[in-house]
Amino acid sequence: MNRRPKILLVLALVAVVLMAFRVSWNALRDVARAIGADHTAAVLYPVVVDGLMALALVAALVLPKADRRFALRVLAAYTAASLVLNYDHGMVAAIQSGGRVHLADWAPADWALMLLATSLPVGSIAFGADLVAKVLHHQPDTGESAQTIIKGSVPDLEQSADPAPLTSVYVTPDPLPTPAADAPAPVADPEPSVRAAAATVSRPRRATGTVPTAARSKRPTRTPSELLAEARSATTDWADARLTADNIRAAVHTSSVNARALRDALKAERANRPLHSVPDTTPRAPEPTSDDASGDQGAA
Repeated sequence: MNRRPKILLVLALVAVVLMAFRVSWNALRDVARAIGADHTAAVLYPVVVDGLMALALVAALVLPKADRRFALRVLAAYTAASLVLNYDHGMVAAIQSGGRVHLADWAPADWALMLLATSLPVGSIAFGADLVAKVLHHQPDTGESAQTIIKGSVPDLEQSADPAPLTSVYVTPDPLPTPAADAPAPVADPEPSVRAAAATVSRPRRATGTVPTAARSKRPTRTPSELLAEARSATTDWADARLTADNIRAAVHTSSVNARALRDALKAERANRPLHSVPDTTPRAPEPTSDDASGDQGAA
């Protein structure tokens, strides 16, 4: 809706409210005279009752939920009281004379109406002051302040510091069956599974800062030569089928990258290893000695 129609609508609403207040003002003024108010008090009496209704309506639109219910109760109570007094003004013609008269012919009803009419100004003071104080102390809800966000715990925050859980790139391999001595088992290469797990990572892991000295591993860093010597010693009696990156990594406690490099190096060494000479165990005749040769010549 454009600005001009909104302004016209508000002006029309204000005009209707003012005309309704004028109609109610006449009845409440006569009721005020009937309970003994003077001319000035009788003129201001409708403002006390109907004016607090308008104040309670505005407060109900501004205040938050808990205080809004209180403002709506005040609005409902004063609306009902104004309705009762306007109804009584129409039913009892003597009230319209402008003098002090009974509000009802039945004594209990007259006492109740008198109590209602005289208590409305006092209630306007109490409830009106309370509503004004609530409106003045109310601050618009513009979201959580910075202090609240700083002091709030992590579960209370709308979004955690690291909302997307990271998937580990290291996949625990299934245990390989022990190969038989006469039948070599197929070689399992873990590289495809590692690549598939690495593809599921949505974003790189955030840096968490320098690792404290106390949390660092006390095991010294091994050189490639030391790793190769340790792997060579651990896999001396292994079959070629067992010589995989996973088995080497578990044996020497190193990374997957180093394990694959060690596997390639050990396989290359085994491929280039020279064949051992087999000793000849065939029995041979003893060679003749010099004495045997001279004896044979003399006999000839």
